[in-house]
Amino acid sequence: MVASTLRRQASALGTALLAAFGLPTKMQSVAQSKSKHMTTNQSENLEKATFGTGCFWCTEALYESLDGVFDAVSGYEGGKKPNPTYKEVCTGTTGHAECVEVTYDPRKITYQELLEAFFRSHDPTTLNRQGADVGTQYRSVIFYHNDEQKRLAEIAKSELDKAGAYNSPIVTEISPAEEFYPAEAYHQSYFANNPTQGYCAFVIAPKLDKFRKVFKDKLKGQKEEV
Repeated sequence: MVASTLRRQASALGTALLAAFGLPTKMQSVAQSKSKHMTTNQSENLEKATFGTGCFWCTEALYESLDGVFDAVSGYEGGKKPNPTYKEVCTGTTGHAECVEVTYDPRKITYQELLEAFFRSHDPTTLNRQGADVGTQYRSVIFYHNDEQKRLAEIAKSELDKAGAYNSPIVTEISPAEEFYPAEAYHQSYFANNPTQGYCAFVIAPKLDKFRKVFKDKLKGQKEEV
């Protein structure tokens, strides 16, 4: 990327989203090593959501900052080849999207709020690209885990389009969740572990700073600071 080069080295939902935009009304072992330990009670209350907004380093960093998000794992989904490697996905020929599987507590953060974060954290109108990152692996995509997530995602996309939230039509893919393949260990918590790396410092950090300002009331640690 410059990007690529640096990386390598219902209606209620619609209304809420419009208001937020100011508009009128390898591999399992990788996941296991990164995933936080949870109690049985916690696991019963947690749900999953999967989003692709381009580079998964950035997507992971944004979602990890939200209160109610228990974990965010970078990985690959939506392709044909089992257990793809990063190198293979980067060719754009496997069909996978770089995405993040979010484990969250719906009692603290709703799926609607995760969708708001999704649509406000990237450009959902550019087909198969985000900035300098080009290829089907960087497509805007929501992998839904149940019919309710599908319904809410479709409402959000439709309402934002109808309201003219963007200058061009939204091209976000909304597809059923498939097998999720966690990315290699060095990709996990990449921004947290490599804040001074080129892509992290010049692309992710400014984006995360902007994101934190927009979602300042939903960030981890906010309740304790009040």
